Amino acid sequence: MSPNRRDLLALSGALAAGGLLAGCLAPVQGDDTVTVESDESPVTPDDVGDDVLRRLVADNTDFALDLHGTLAEADPNANRFVSPYSVSVALAMTYAGARGETRQQMGQTLRFSLAREKLHPAFHTLRGQVNGETDGDAESDDSEPRPFTLTGANALWGQEGYPWRDAYLATVEANYGAGLHAVDFASDAEAARQTINSWVADRTEDRIRNLLPKGSVHGLTRLVLTNAIYFKANWQHEFDEEKTTSREFTALDGSTAEVPTMEVTEDFQYAAVDGHQLVELPYVGGDVSMVVVLPRDGRFEQFEQRLDAARLSTLLEALDEREGTLRLPKFTFESATSLKQTLSELGMPVAFDQNDADFSGMADPEAGKLFIGDVIHKSFVGVDEKGTEAAAATAVTMEVSSAEVDPPKPFEMTVDRPFLFAIRHRRTDAVLFLGRVVDAAAARE
Repeated sequence: MSPNRRDLLALSGALAAGGLLAGCLAPVQGDDTVTVESDESPVTPDDVGDDVLRRLVADNTDFALDLHGTLAEADPNANRFVSPYSVSVALAMTYAGARGETRQQMGQTLRFSLAREKLHPAFHTLRGQVNGETDGDAESDDSEPRPFTLTGANALWGQEGYPWRDAYLATVEANYGAGLHAVDFASDAEAARQTINSWVADRTEDRIRNLLPKGSVHGLTRLVLTNAIYFKANWQHEFDEEKTTSREFTALDGSTAEVPTMEVTEDFQYAAVDGHQLVELPYVGGDVSMVVVLPRDGRFEQFEQRLDAARLSTLLEALDEREGTLRLPKFTFESATSLKQTLSELGMPVAFDQNDADFSGMADPEAGKLFIGDVIHKSFVGVDEKGTEAAAATAVTMEVSSAEVDPPKPFEMTVDRPFLFAIRHRRTDAVLFLGRVVDAAAARE
C-alpha cells in the first residue's frame, strides 16, 4: 500500500485468537510447521454475487448489534467502542477450523447464514472492498490516491512443529491473507506475546498496544489469530474550531458537565424518526461515513435495547439531504474488554469448553484438544474538528486441555445527552466500528 493511502484515515482493529493444545509454538518466523492432511477440501476465493455479499453484511450487522447490546447491558454507564467487523473477521478465521456443535453454536452466534463454500469467499470479497483492493472495473490511478487510510491485515501465529491441517491453513490464507508465522509458546511465551503485540501496534499506528496482556498466552497456547484494521480520515465538511465552545452534556446517570462541543452548518443526510434524530457525516472521498444517532430525550436505554439490523436499516433509509446545524461533543477514549462471557451468553459456550470444544478442522486432535481460552478486544477512537481516528484489536486465545418538493426547513441537532455512533463503509454498508457515548465528560483523553 502506498504511503498516501496510509496517511489520511486511521481505523485499526486487531483480532488475536490464541489456542492452547498439548503442543508448542516457537518464535521462529517461517512456515516450517508439520501439517496433517485432511479429507475436507480447502475453500478457495471465488466470485460472489452482490446478493451473497449483502447477506454477509446483513449477518455481520446483526452480530454487531447483538454484541453492542450485550456489552451495554453489562455496563450501562460506560462509554464503549468496538470494531464488530474486526471481531467477525477474526472469529470467522477461527470458525473455519470448528466442527460439530462448536461450529453450529459459533455460526448461530456470529449470525453466519452462508455455507462455508460461500462464507469465506464472501469475507475475501468484503475485505478487498473495504481495503480498496477490489474496485471492479475501476482503473487505479496513483496520481489520485485514496483520500483516507483504511487498511486491514490478518496473520496466524502457530506453534512451531504443530500438526496443523493443510486444508485449514489454505482456507485462511487464501480468503483472509493470513499466513502462518511459527512462534514458540511452549518454550518462550513472553517472546511470542511481544512479537504479536508489536505486529498489532505496527499495523494500528501504535494506537493498539499490548493487545495480549501478560499471562494471556503461555506454555499451552498453540495458536493466535490476529486481525488489524486502521482508519483515519478528515471530515468532508470540517467543523470550525472557532465555533467549538463548552456546552452542558447530561450523562446517562443524570449528572451534568461542561464539555467541548463542535458546531457545523452544512447540507447533510439527516432524518428525524419518532423523535429520534440521526445525521450522516461523510469523510473525504465519500466512501466512509459516521452516522450519529441521538435517541429521544429520556429514551436512550429503551432505544438502544430495541435497536436491531432491521431498525437500523429503516432509520438509514429515512436519511435525506437537508441543511442544518449539528453540535457534537469532541471525544477521545479507549475500550478494553474480555468477550469470553459475552460470546458465551450470546450462544457459543461450547467453543470455550476444554472438554467439548471441537476445533479438529485446525489440527489433529491427537496432539491435544483445542478450545478458545478468551477473546480480548481493545479499541481507540478520537473525534475532533478535523476528522476521526479509530483503532480496534481482538485476541482469541485458543488453548488445549423522487419529484421536486418544497425544500425542508433547516434542522438543528444538539448532541447534549447519550448518543450512539457508527462508522460504516458506504459501498457495502459494512459496520466497521460501533460505539456509545453516555458520559461525554469521561470521553476525554
